[in-house]
Amino acid sequence: MKEYRFNTHTTRAFLEQLIEFSKGLGFFILLDSNIHARGPQSAYNKGLHLHSYDWLAAFYPKRILALDSPTGAFELLEKFHQKKWLVGYLAYSLKADTEQVFDSKPSAQGFGSMEFAEPGCIICCKGDELVMLYDEKIVPSPQDLISQIDAIKPQQQAPNGAVEVIPHISREEYLAQVNSLKNHIQLGDIYEANYCMEFSAADAIINPYTTYKRLVSASPMPFATFVKTAGRYLLCASPERFAKKEGSKVYSQPIKGTSPRGVDEATDKANAEVLVSSEKERAENVMIVDLVRNDLGRTAKVGSVKVDELFGVYHFPKVHHMISTVSAEVEEGRGFAEVIKKAFPMGSMTGAPKIRAMQLIDKHEAGARGLFSGSVGYITPEGDFDFNVVIRSIFYNEDTKRLWYWAGSAITAKADAEQEYEECLLKLEAIRQVLS
Repeated sequence: MKEYRFNTHTTRAFLEQLIEFSKGLGFFILLDSNIHARGPQSAYNKGLHLHSYDWLAAFYPKRILALDSPTGAFELLEKFHQKKWLVGYLAYSLKADTEQVFDSKPSAQGFGSMEFAEPGCIICCKGDELVMLYDEKIVPSPQDLISQIDAIKPQQQAPNGAVEVIPHISREEYLAQVNSLKNHIQLGDIYEANYCMEFSAADAIINPYTTYKRLVSASPMPFATFVKTAGRYLLCASPERFAKKEGSKVYSQPIKGTSPRGVDEATDKANAEVLVSSEKERAENVMIVDLVRNDLGRTAKVGSVKVDELFGVYHFPKVHHMISTVSAEVEEGRGFAEVIKKAFPMGSMTGAPKIRAMQLIDKHEAGARGLFSGSVGYITPEGDFDFNVVIRSIFYNEDTKRLWYWAGSAITAKADAEQEYEECLLKLEAIRQVLS
């Protein structure tokens, strides 16, 4: 692909125009770090952000790999790569390809198990610099395309009508399922499981572009993404990275541990202190760190797996999160798809031991997760990649007018079912706000 560097009035304003421009596209993926979403280094963290771009947008697909069946997906992805840029998603159902754990319930979202495209155009931002990577057969004049986007005036649109969303299980059923999982923990079947509940709405009429912008305004997060493909939308305000590979180094940054922001500085600091010192939250976090160390170790050089940060508390607009960073050196001869496959699905959304936890998740949750707790990201021609964790997300099918969102938390022996329920609602606060 050819490269064209350019300047504009402000990069965020240009991104707003680019989102408006995407209304005329059938395929569009935006990955946005919301550069001010996560606070800088503080007494509670090391400030390990690891972002290569402030944001990256890809469109005009030249080739698309779209799979409904999870079987053999990662091998097909490796072949499809051809040392080209790829952008796309990995659904949670790929656990059938990685660990032979199949969904026993259907998903109505409309997203497949995997979809990747080789884009004919990528626009990425780092600081004040904007770069367009383009195929001149698709974009004969980058200047003309920039002028076309720059001429767009984003429309101020009225809020959505209130969307009537219903839970797929009641509060009482949620409490019973959590206690059932705790019984499995007491029996020694698992140590931890990430249990999620699903909400959906029929006949939902929303503007996905406006809704996405409102979501990231209400909850700016470092792994936000907007996906549009064939009438299906993902509006995601995720705080979590699944995995990033840069050269021979691979990183994962699991989140386990959440507390609300305070109404004033003293309360906010107290809430952070409670999180960093919580025995329960630290136990949850270290269990997942151990699982991630094992996952990365499956494709790593012997002795290269290390924990760069343990129990770092990072500050977001509405919550504090406990985030740990694990890294490893990839063993020579291991392709990018194998590195992803051996670590997927992410430990923070499954549990430990991973296979048994996923089996119990499938049994206890009301329906298949689909793309929820999957991943969206990019792969470079060199085989580097960066993928998020699809949480804090709205899924919308424009054809069926159905809408979904999920929330979950880690269930351990010390989990209080009522508190876990309230934690799930806290995580959904921004979504509920933009849909009300």
